[in-house]
Amino acid sequence: MDLSTLTIDANEAAKRISTVVNRTPLQYNQHLSEQYGAEIYLKREDLQVVRSYKLRGAYNKIVSLSSEEASRGVTCASAGNHAQGVALSCKKLNIKGTIFMPGPTPRQKITQTEMWGNGYIEIVLTGDTFDDCQKAALEYTRIHNMTFIPPFDDQKVIEGQGTVAVEVLEDLPDLDAIFIPIGGGGLSSGVSYHMKKHAPNVKLYGIEPEGAASMQAAIKNNGPIELEHINKFVDGAAVKKVGALTYSLSSQLLDSVKSVPEGKICTTILELYNKDAIVVEPAGALSIAALEFHKEEIKGKKVVCIISGGNNDIDRMSEIKELSLLYEGFKHYFIVRFPQRPGALRLLVTEVLGPKDDITRFEYIKKTERERGPALIGIELNDPNDYVPFIDRMKSYKFDFIELNKDQTLFEYLV
Repeated sequence: MDLSTLTIDANEAAKRISTVVNRTPLQYNQHLSEQYGAEIYLKREDLQVVRSYKLRGAYNKIVSLSSEEASRGVTCASAGNHAQGVALSCKKLNIKGTIFMPGPTPRQKITQTEMWGNGYIEIVLTGDTFDDCQKAALEYTRIHNMTFIPPFDDQKVIEGQGTVAVEVLEDLPDLDAIFIPIGGGGLSSGVSYHMKKHAPNVKLYGIEPEGAASMQAAIKNNGPIELEHINKFVDGAAVKKVGALTYSLSSQLLDSVKSVPEGKICTTILELYNKDAIVVEPAGALSIAALEFHKEEIKGKKVVCIISGGNNDIDRMSEIKELSLLYEGFKHYFIVRFPQRPGALRLLVTEVLGPKDDITRFEYIKKTERERGPALIGIELNDPNDYVPFIDRMKSYKFDFIELNKDQTLFEYLV
């Protein structure tokens, strides 16, 4: 695609949305700066009105509709943040909206969407993923002759998301690099388009969750391609297929697109909360989680990380902690078949486990009503470096075991 044919003007969009959208702070972060030997700044879109950048694109699109398009009502499909942006936009502009959300969407995001819409919107829960949900929304839009508000693949939406870059450049004109989360590609397209036009020397890093690397798949395929399976944990960025327009923009303008493991994202969420009292959702932690994988490139540089959202459900914190412990090597799960001799369990506790290690889960897998099979055991180590000695002790005491952390199919089935 010839990008010169596009009419994307984030500066004009910034004026258009200024009465509704907050100008979010760009904050210097001391502990990250010290950790990476760079000047790290956080663009706090978690402090946006609806706690994510999505309001920018949604409002810019809806306020730009003709009176005839607006009168028919609007629809959208969203995992949560775009839904909230559309809901508030409907309320501000007195437009009726129908919002489709995937079935697994956290309750917190559903409740927030209802609150922002305040009587102007109806919510329909359908499908397991965003892509399933969007298909239903498009069909409903066609049948009821409404106006669909795309979550990312639209010039006005992309233009609105680009206002993040407008504010970043005004606050830090001499930045060297910016890390941008990628889901469907609206934010990365808008930010990269504005940056390449007004600050072409700034390095642009696009960051995806490892389990939903749809932009990398599109780049490899020379066009958007639907992933057969995705990890839905990073719900704000778990998209099976990026848009045609966002692919064209992001693939041509971003300097690199890389992915970050979900476990690293979880560790980042916990560190941001414990060290800075910043609450982010999984997608909001993507850009900061990526710093570890670019630490040599960013030394001595002025770097901006976009925190894309802060709509995290407190009920997910136990899962986040678990995934972090697994990723960092503290927690391990095993299927253990105990040696057929008295005191085998006591041997595991007294001789195999380290003095500061802990058993966090223990349950026998029944073979029959009277006979116990092997045991599912969860172990939390005091130090990840103790893992190899622990395995060596298991072997030396003749325990027959399977390491579930290394078998994804068994892990998902049993843990």
